[in-house]
Amino acid sequence: MRPDDETTTTTSARPDHAPPGVPADLLHLRAAGVSLVLDLAGLPRVLHWGADLGDLDETGLADLRRAARPAGMGSPVEGGVGHTVLPPQADGWLGTPGLTGSRAGRAWSAAFVSGAPALTRTTDGGSVLVVPAADPAAGLQLELVLELTPQGLVRQRATLTNTGDDVYEVGSLTLTLPVPARATTLLDFGGHWARERAPMRTAFTHGTRLRENRRGRTGFDTPYVLVAGTDDLAHRRGEAWGWHVAWSGNHRSLAERHHDHPGLLGGGELLAPGEVRLAPGEAYTSPWVYASYGEQGLDALADRFHAWLRARPQHPSSPRPVTLNTWEAVYFHHDLARLVELADAAAAVGAERFVLDDGWFGSRRDDTSGLGDWFVSDEVWPDGLHPLIDHVTGLGMQFGLWVEPEMVNPDSDLARAHPDWMLQLPDRLPRPVRHQQVLDLARPEAYAYVLGRLDALLTENDIAYLKWDHNRDLVDAGHGPDGVPGVHGQTLAVYRLLDDLRARHPRIEIESCSSGGARIDLEILQRTDRVWASDCIDALERRSIQPWTNLLIPLELIGAHIGSGTAHSTGRSASLGFRAGTALFGHLGIEWDLREADDAQRVELAAWVALYKEVRGLLHTGVSVHADTTDPAIQVHGVVAQDGSDALFAVAALGSSAQMPPDAVLLPGLDPDATYHLRPQAPGDVVTHGQPVPWWGPEGIRATGRVLGRLGVRPPQLSPERLVLLRATRVG
Repeated sequence: MRPDDETTTTTSARPDHAPPGVPADLLHLRAAGVSLVLDLAGLPRVLHWGADLGDLDETGLADLRRAARPAGMGSPVEGGVGHTVLPPQADGWLGTPGLTGSRAGRAWSAAFVSGAPALTRTTDGGSVLVVPAADPAAGLQLELVLELTPQGLVRQRATLTNTGDDVYEVGSLTLTLPVPARATTLLDFGGHWARERAPMRTAFTHGTRLRENRRGRTGFDTPYVLVAGTDDLAHRRGEAWGWHVAWSGNHRSLAERHHDHPGLLGGGELLAPGEVRLAPGEAYTSPWVYASYGEQGLDALADRFHAWLRARPQHPSSPRPVTLNTWEAVYFHHDLARLVELADAAAAVGAERFVLDDGWFGSRRDDTSGLGDWFVSDEVWPDGLHPLIDHVTGLGMQFGLWVEPEMVNPDSDLARAHPDWMLQLPDRLPRPVRHQQVLDLARPEAYAYVLGRLDALLTENDIAYLKWDHNRDLVDAGHGPDGVPGVHGQTLAVYRLLDDLRARHPRIEIESCSSGGARIDLEILQRTDRVWASDCIDALERRSIQPWTNLLIPLELIGAHIGSGTAHSTGRSASLGFRAGTALFGHLGIEWDLREADDAQRVELAAWVALYKEVRGLLHTGVSVHADTTDPAIQVHGVVAQDGSDALFAVAALGSSAQMPPDAVLLPGLDPDATYHLRPQAPGDVVTHGQPVPWWGPEGIRATGRVLGRLGVRPPQLSPERLVLLRATRVG
């Protein structure tokens, strides 16, 4: 479903409906500074994806196509090699094929002939092109959907239907978009638990850079956004072409360059052998793949993703509540008196949501048992959760609950009663991870059980929020008595489960948590309201994790918590100002046993919570900006209001700077012709070396956005792991 269902005119893109003066088989789509030029003589071939080309008449489009025609060298394929969005070898394409599959070794090469495309233009400026195609000899039909959203995002998916008389096994379906030869560098991501989205840069050279994920979830080491860019690629400079596969199961992304083509980005679902076998009449629909262009760096690329997400009807519209999660405060040690005291402390500092984490159900006193038994524990909660919920809501806070519905402990009543409900092969269970296995949600009985238990919990209790966890990879994930590959079916079942639960409880908010940040993609975010960026809330680690998470999704969807003085995941200690100033740029929460905080800490924490409430309207609607600093020890980022009227920046020292005094820092994204009042923002105005504020004084300065963006200001001298906040408000 598109985020905009306000469609208007649908027309054919063929000759008799072509706009006057435009070649009938050429289509130029434009939105938000992006042009997409398509040759529709066969399957769609992209002649240009990138910066807006302006108005092009018939001659201009025809000449653009002629100019893109390669010169033949050596022994070229007659008629030239055609690279379409789903490139077939039948066209002479010898790169990664768009479709692989066969009928037991037959019909392994498809030659699709396209039908009449239909173009729909939406009232908000988007365009959706649907192209049907068929290969009668192979017994296959294809429907390609290619959309240019009002925000300038390109997104695609394809549906393949078996029209033959026997089974067709799909090997892969890979959609692509071209990038120009000047895209000479690649940026993607690796990582692991507690260190998600670690950036990696490589040269974009001849050959294929292939990233495959077989974890059964989006993964810690997903490429996340695969970016091809010019040599000068940075946050605020260089051209960038980014690619994202919106799929929460196994998937692949690739960047490819060879002598037949200057470069392309591609990807789709990664299927196991025999995982998708289409009987006659059955169809397979690929995941959506998204592509974003940034004419001036990664910030511009990210802004398109953010704008598209914010335009969805289901995007969170209420202020993102300050959330206290109990995990690092109490772990499995649930006790009503202790939790009531923690709730009182949370409310006192301004928390608006209280989330009870793992340990409330069945025999779940540690991580070895009880998972799957979604009944409130009589042992720990003899009166149910109602006493705690009533206390929390009586304090004016929402109540939230942790669940992990896709998993099961072998030591559980559920597993003992239904051992066949686990994903497994006929002769063995997968090796356990965290004492747990995966519940096969593609089995109707298992699905009905989980949906029924979650529905009952939400019906019987005043629960506003679910922290939905997923704590293991899917290994040897066989489905059914034959143990056929099960990740594809499991992924679709999880989506269906979330959809069904939300249909029954439309006001529930859900967080996507997966051992931290291992399930973050645009398809899970169609069904959830925030992501947990990482189980690591060490502020220094988060200063890398959160900004790179922000490359795809806006700050209001990124869970960012203030932890205790010593991080549980790393053992590193940090000041409250550094922890809170880091968590401020996200959906703010607290993960700290506040009963142990002293009075001064509670006062300071309350001040940070109050600031968040003051500025969350700015942070969660504005444009995220990241400065390209020359000093690797200094990080500068912020948010600028859409109209340029207000902005908040953080200047953080990640380590010791080699400069003394520090270099000037640039404050990007402001209106260059407007004058701003720039001053320290309390409580983020306290720094080290006896300087309570930047040396230019608490009253601040006045300067134009052009001056602040090109010359910048000198920050105070910051000790490692300290930060200062700067507020810029337009005047006059």
